[in-house]
Amino acid sequence: MKLLVLAWILPLTCAEMFTALVDLENVVYTESSMLDTLDHYIEEQEQNLQNLRETSEQLRGLNREALQDPESFLAHPVHAFITVKRFLWEWVLIESRVRGNQITSNYLTNMSQYQNYFPGKEDMTGAAAALLRLQDTYKLQAKDIADGNIQGVTKYQPTMNAEDVFEVGRAAYNANDHYHSRLWLEESLRRLQQEESEAETVDRSDREIDIPTILDYLAFATYQQGDMEKALEITKELLAIDPNHTRGKNNKDFFEYHLEEAKKSRGDTGDIPGDSEDAPETEIDIIPDNVPADMDESDPYMRYTERQMYEALCRGDSNVVKNLTDAKSSRILRCSYQHYGVPSLFLQPAKEEIVYPDPLLIYYRDILDDAEVDYIKKTATPKLKRATIQNSVTGDLEFADYRISKSAWLKSDYDEIVHRVRQRVGAYTRLDMQTAEDLQVVNYGIGGHYEPHFDFARKEEVNAFKSLGTGNRIATMIFYLSDIEAGGATVFPRCGARIFPSKGDAAFWYNLFRNGEGNLRTRHAACPVLSGSKWVANIWIHEMGQEFRRKCGLHSRE
Repeated sequence: MKLLVLAWILPLTCAEMFTALVDLENVVYTESSMLDTLDHYIEEQEQNLQNLRETSEQLRGLNREALQDPESFLAHPVHAFITVKRFLWEWVLIESRVRGNQITSNYLTNMSQYQNYFPGKEDMTGAAAALLRLQDTYKLQAKDIADGNIQGVTKYQPTMNAEDVFEVGRAAYNANDHYHSRLWLEESLRRLQQEESEAETVDRSDREIDIPTILDYLAFATYQQGDMEKALEITKELLAIDPNHTRGKNNKDFFEYHLEEAKKSRGDTGDIPGDSEDAPETEIDIIPDNVPADMDESDPYMRYTERQMYEALCRGDSNVVKNLTDAKSSRILRCSYQHYGVPSLFLQPAKEEIVYPDPLLIYYRDILDDAEVDYIKKTATPKLKRATIQNSVTGDLEFADYRISKSAWLKSDYDEIVHRVRQRVGAYTRLDMQTAEDLQVVNYGIGGHYEPHFDFARKEEVNAFKSLGTGNRIATMIFYLSDIEAGGATVFPRCGARIFPSKGDAAFWYNLFRNGEGNLRTRHAACPVLSGSKWVANIWIHEMGQEFRRKCGLHSRE
């Protein structure tokens, strides 16, 4: 800027210096000052370029690592989160630096063409929520996640810096989830203090956060959890660093006033009830509606909420996973080659495994080959849209936080491979595929999941599948199109069953009894993906056309 100011001054000076050498001598001194200003300007530009070069080299290193195997790299939830954050912080910072430069060349114009591909704030919020979901479901510590130390994940171990961790805490803070916010803000504070203690010099020019900022957030999150004394302690720590922090001073007065009033109202100086960290936690078990009538009282489902059962099954807790070593189960569970009397299966029979007796869960090995899997994924990719759920009252399709994935529908009318897959499902199940839905292909996002749900419509859901005119969903076939390093199981909370995805395999079950009533034990869920890119494909087969293929039975539970 100084150089530009001098450029404007020069034309305004007097043009009579040639008449006296003494005036010209002054010009020499002036030129020396101008050169000093020019040198300073050059130094500033060189420093800016050096900063940009260092940032570019850092980002290039991360990008090279990701390009070696993008799917595996982004399969780690920490890598995925940091990648999203990079577009909302590092690249925004680069743009601001370039905009602050007088000479921007064509950079901003060239970069604008990529803006539509950038993740947005919603992606950051979703990525942070995914980490919190994984933390809860798999009982992970914030420190372990930030260190990339996730059980079952071996290929990568990315670490998060203080700013990365702070963004997770801030996302929870903005969602009024102060329990998680406090955990992550405390970890962010610890990391920032460690980073600053290890650095020879601390350059805060590029930092979005500092210790007072974290303490400010942390104090309020702690207060919101009911621990006012701890909130006051944190606020005092904040003011010790920044005595003029306006909100900190106001909060200190607020906390001290209310703590003093609480003491007066009690007539003592004891702790405020509920503030003790040692207070025992209480759990209220809520037995869900529509419990299967034959459910044994000793069944874990009778002792835990559905949410607890779902998360415990995702983790594989031994107290909830059904033990199938009894004599009755062993008579039912088996592995066999089956042709079902279908000529096309005599030379290449189905590899059938009965993995659970009630509901009858059948697992088919190698039902799809690699070429079919790759074709289905490639064909579905450009059609993927965020998955929806059907409103049980209106029948309308809606987005929901408990289903994080994108899906596409593939028709078989003009697609030979999709048609062949549908024919194979018909051969394996002996059901009429004329009333089956199109093949739905699903790719799960960061920590992608689908919480417990039924595939069939219950009696009160009168509008479900009404437009199809083919009755209820009698059966489900789910194809697994990828291997998952950790997490991502299909679990059945009402019976303690779980199935792990394996590329090319499929799971099959009947949603309805033979009398058309829904089997409540088929309520199932897709566990959050800890590491991996989970792809599945679903085919739902409807009642119409199955009257003589799956006839009514003699008992209500057949």
